[in-house]
Amino acid sequence: MVLLQFIGKLRRRVSSIAREWMSNYNNGDLEGGIPTENTSLLQNGNTNGSSIQVPAPGLERSKFRKTAMYMYKKTKLLLLSNYVNILLIFVPLGIVSGALEWGSTTTFILNFLAIIPLAALLSFATEELALKVGETVGGLLNASFGNAVELIVSIVALTKGEIRIVQASMLGSILSNILLVLGMCFFFGGLKYPEQTFNSTVASTMSSLMAVATSSLIIPAALYATLPKGEEESSKIVLQLSRGTAIVMLILYIMYLVFQLKTHADIFSEEHEIDNQEAVLNGTEAGVVLVAITLLVATCAEYLVGSIAGIVETSGISKTFIGLILIPIVGNAAEHVTAIVVAMKNKMDLAIGVAIGSSMQIALLVTPFLVILGWIIGQPMSLNFQIFETVIFFVSTYLTYHVVQDGKSNYLEGAMLLGIYIIIAISFFVYPDSSGQFVPPGSKP
Repeated sequence: MVLLQFIGKLRRRVSSIAREWMSNYNNGDLEGGIPTENTSLLQNGNTNGSSIQVPAPGLERSKFRKTAMYMYKKTKLLLLSNYVNILLIFVPLGIVSGALEWGSTTTFILNFLAIIPLAALLSFATEELALKVGETVGGLLNASFGNAVELIVSIVALTKGEIRIVQASMLGSILSNILLVLGMCFFFGGLKYPEQTFNSTVASTMSSLMAVATSSLIIPAALYATLPKGEEESSKIVLQLSRGTAIVMLILYIMYLVFQLKTHADIFSEEHEIDNQEAVLNGTEAGVVLVAITLLVATCAEYLVGSIAGIVETSGISKTFIGLILIPIVGNAAEHVTAIVVAMKNKMDLAIGVAIGSSMQIALLVTPFLVILGWIIGQPMSLNFQIFETVIFFVSTYLTYHVVQDGKSNYLEGAMLLGIYIIIAISFFVYPDSSGQFVPPGSKP
């Protein structure tokens, strides 16, 4: 009887060990068992029980496939972020044309077309990064990189001593925003809606700051007109005034950022409604894209600016027309499309913020920064634009202020702004560079 009880206990014990063995075998944890993708350690068979870590063969392939698919999806979203990205094919062509010296006209056209999609990608990466760093820092990023293409092109031109190109591109960026972009927003929005409204307080504040920027150009021009012509001392006085004025304008812009992002942020709340979206890239990815695109823009800008002299000689087009009309179209193309699209969706506060806000950044941030940068690197960049350009800037700012002060718009007002911009473009097409009255010593005429 005792023997039968012992045999029963032994049988139950053996059955328990067998079930445990089969369970370990199925999970791939048994020494000498078949590993699965979840198996992380395989015994090496040593009697001391040591083990070595060997990744499962399928695990590495799975991780590689997931990484490849992730990069593919991110790249696809990046490339499909804007219609103008189809022009990215011109980026390698523009760089190759400049490196191999295919000719001034070919190099200029290819790099002209290449910078358009790069500007769109730069804007996209900036917005993605701004979504990750918070509203205040994001606003500073958008302010800093909002006109990055114009800034890069102007820095390249400034280092080459092309003061006329820099001055014309700055003025051209302002005019294209407050006349061309704003006019197209009013016109196309007005075709869809009989009358559109926007925050007149914000528009008036921006227009007032633009009036201050206009004064910063009129005063140096007026001072130069009262000084003896052709004397180097007169040029030095104008440069000193320009550098002091640039510092004041930078301080005013910093105060405006505090006004917009902190103390009176509620007034500008409608302007940022497009930012309520989910980010496509994380912070690291957006930063990498931002750096990569900036380097590509700098490369294309180098070849673009370097080909301008050849274009002027072969085509007869003035440097002023290239800097004032053509280059701003390159830098602002994607921004222009965005403003028009949101205007047709009746989001006029956002459209006003893009058009007039971008002009204000050029006038109060980028232009003074270039004056200070020229001071540092020894280039005589001043705020003394030619009299003809200064008058046009004043008339454009005056007209824009009267159009936006009532907080309403229609297609006729848009047609008025477009009409004056076309007249200005024609006038600068026939305007010779030799008509300038002020050529700072050390700059290229």
